[in-house]
Amino acid sequence: MPRFAANLTYLFTELPMLDRFAAAAEAGFGAVEILYPYDMDPRALFQAAQSAGLEIVLMNCPPPNWSGGPRGFAAVPGLESRFRSDFDRALRLAQALHIRHIRIIPGAAQGRHARRTLIENLTWAAARAPHANLVMKPVSPTILPGSYLCDFGLAAEIIAEVGAGNLGLQLDSFHAQDMTGSVLSVWREHASLIRHVQIAGHPHRHEPAVDDPEFLALFQDMDSQDFQGWVSARYNPSARTDLGLGWLDNATRR
Repeated sequence: MPRFAANLTYLFTELPMLDRFAAAAEAGFGAVEILYPYDMDPRALFQAAQSAGLEIVLMNCPPPNWSGGPRGFAAVPGLESRFRSDFDRALRLAQALHIRHIRIIPGAAQGRHARRTLIENLTWAAARAPHANLVMKPVSPTILPGSYLCDFGLAAEIIAEVGAGNLGLQLDSFHAQDMTGSVLSVWREHASLIRHVQIAGHPHRHEPAVDDPEFLALFQDMDSQDFQGWVSARYNPSARTDLGLGWLDNATRR
């Protein structure tokens, strides 16, 4: 059975953040992720996680731009200094929260200069944080137009060119389904590179269907390949979070 984590940015939002850890543990999750914990007290977050018996397994880099600016710029030529200073900030927070997985967001860019910028930034970041597990998530261009990384094949090429053992893929089932029509096919092609997984139903990003054969086959594949990463519930609950966890009960009963 895969190890399931709860994305506390989206799940249990009917509760204050610090109370979501205990709710996630009670629901049966073994870990949590928080996409942007930058404006929260890291000591309080870490204590809440420890009290619930959970670890925080993933966060995003760079910090969000709440003024409406770019949400990522690792592939944007000319913003190398900004990426590196923000990566150092993310790294300090990840260390305080004992988070190993850091998702790097390439941002909106196109062309060979963007590719070269991304490769240089990733090479620098992987050397800067050899203890961290850096991941990139290909996203659907219909959902996030203009994003540089919209193809799993391209992501695999870039990872190979960087050649760092602490750089891998993050598979988001919602984006993979939107781009390819089959999460399972993406998993089977790129499983060796995938370090972290996020799941959600498609097309509305609600809970996965309880009996969705694609997810059940995905979980079976993960078991057969002894996948050691986390499978995070990263969706918008269609109602109160605890009322939509039938998929988790079904998965853990297998």
